[in-house]
Amino acid sequence: LVPGVEGGYTRHLPDGEQMPIYDAAMKYREAGVGLIILAGKEYGTGSSRDWAAKGPSLQGVRAVIAESFERIHRSNLIGMGVLPLQFKDGDSAASLGLDGTEVFAIEGLDDGNAKEVAVTATPADGDPVRFTARVRIDTPKEREYYRNGGILHFVLRQLASAEQAA
Repeated sequence: LVPGVEGGYTRHLPDGEQMPIYDAAMKYREAGVGLIILAGKEYGTGSSRDWAAKGPSLQGVRAVIAESFERIHRSNLIGMGVLPLQFKDGDSAASLGLDGTEVFAIEGLDDGNAKEVAVTATPADGDPVRFTARVRIDTPKEREYYRNGGILHFVLRQLASAEQAA
C-alpha cells in the first residue's frame, strides 16, 4: 500500500497516514477492525511456519484470501484462528481489481461448516466487487480448532471442562 517504500510500512485507512505495519495493526485492533491478507499462489511457502501464522494473528488478521496455500501453513493459520480462503480457479486479487484498500464482508461461513463463502469487497469510491471463495478448513479437527479460535483456545477449553468434570 506504500509504493516505492521498502520495509514494513503501510497506509492506515481511511486516513491514509503512512506508518509501520505494527502501528497500523494496533490502530485497527483498537478500533475493532479485523484484517484480511490478499495473497497470490502458494501463500506461506518458505516461511518460518508457525511464526508466519502467529505474527498475522497477533496483528489482528482474521482471514487470508489466497490463490493457493502451502499445505502446512494453511493448517497453521487455522491453528491460530485465522480463516484460510482460496480464490476460485482463474480469480485473483488482480483479476478482480482488488488493491487491499477495500472493506470486506464474508458471508455464509456457517461456523466453519461452509465449503464456500460469498465475499464482498467494497472500495471507498466505487462499486462493490462480489466473488465466491473456497473455505480451506479441510478436516473435522481443523474445524474444531477454528471454531475455538485456534489450538490454544481449544486446549484451554478442554482443560477447563475436564477440571469442571473432576
